[in-house]
Amino acid sequence: MALVGYSGAAMRVPLPFGRSQVEVEVPDTATVLRPRAVPPLADPEGAVRELLRSPTFGPPLRDLARGAGSAAIVISDVTRPVPNRLLLPALIEELNASGIPDAGITILNGTGLHRPNTEAELREMLGDLAESYRIVQHEARRRETLVEVGRSARGAPVELCRTYVEADLRIVTGFVEPHLFAGYSGGAKGVMPGVAGAEIVMSNHGAENLSHPRARWCVAAGNPVFDEMRAIAGLCPPHFLLNVTLDSERRITGAFAGDWRQAHDAAIEQAARQHTVAVPGPFDIVVVTNMGYPADLNLYQSVKGMSVAAEAVREGGSILLVAACEDGLGSDDYVRFLTGRESPEALLASILGAEAPRHDQWQVQVQAMVQRKAAVYLHSRLSREATEAAHLRYSANPSETLARLIADARSQGLPGSVLVLPHGQLTVPVIA
Repeated sequence: MALVGYSGAAMRVPLPFGRSQVEVEVPDTATVLRPRAVPPLADPEGAVRELLRSPTFGPPLRDLARGAGSAAIVISDVTRPVPNRLLLPALIEELNASGIPDAGITILNGTGLHRPNTEAELREMLGDLAESYRIVQHEARRRETLVEVGRSARGAPVELCRTYVEADLRIVTGFVEPHLFAGYSGGAKGVMPGVAGAEIVMSNHGAENLSHPRARWCVAAGNPVFDEMRAIAGLCPPHFLLNVTLDSERRITGAFAGDWRQAHDAAIEQAARQHTVAVPGPFDIVVVTNMGYPADLNLYQSVKGMSVAAEAVREGGSILLVAACEDGLGSDDYVRFLTGRESPEALLASILGAEAPRHDQWQVQVQAMVQRKAAVYLHSRLSREATEAAHLRYSANPSETLARLIADARSQGLPGSVLVLPHGQLTVPVIA
């Protein structure tokens, strides 16, 4: 089959797009990178239960819970595909066995600065648990729900959700994958920004930190964002951490529990083995997704896809992002800021010149930094008007857009090399 507008041989590559897929025709010379094949756990439910009773790092959960009257279990919000329906029953079983009744257990939705989840989303995330347990949704801007636990090294006040701080037992869950400026998700991120106040989140995600050369994918050591997240979590640390790693089909490949630092370090090692892949050099064009639903719910989240593509695109190259964005662009603050300047360059100048960070400016800053390197095209459910208002180039048909980009590159004497990342940030290209 010939690629549209291209005379060479082609292949069809299915790409996650919302709750479905789109197929994109790419040259058969294209490099298609997927996460390293790691076998999923044969019995993930049994493995998690065994890990809670005999964690690799620290005492069993039952021992920590004994004598406690209340427990808060922090979960990730709907934008993260954490297998809550598997993890939470095992945690609750251990808490009940230690003497904490269901009435003493709170499920705390760690939304960070995201919107609260709808009842339908909570049911999707939690199943029957959504009807059976007290659920609190963190609201970072509601000062009356926060309590100060100290100050950051830069002197910023650190406020955390009162439900988390005042629980006799604090448990944080999540999954570990590469992150665009914090290095990796999971671990301390469940606390900061998960249940942190808006002021400290904006301070941590500020322009200076994000401009640091080590604030990038798969870099933890010396990353100022990562280091400060851990320091903030250390002011009121989890008593117990349960993190997992997932494959591209969202099956559990590893479970890590116990001490929140040690368990997270072990999960990072696993995530690095799965998700970093060496490539020989930069490409003219990178086609990328944001992993489909729920990660590509909106443009705000889907900036991650264009950012990971930027790791492997040449200076002056092109990125084609395939992300449904069925929820639109993002929060009102984000949309106002993103569309309120005439260009990515103007946005970046505004961010770097501001005295204090604005809400959601970090995703705008990341997008602008990517666009300083490459042109970004978006195929989504957004209209052309909304796409272009977000300073992106509209793609009605990704196969046709790719064919045109290849032809343009070749007209400039370039090879028109193509890299495809079907699973977005679950495959981080590292130029050898």
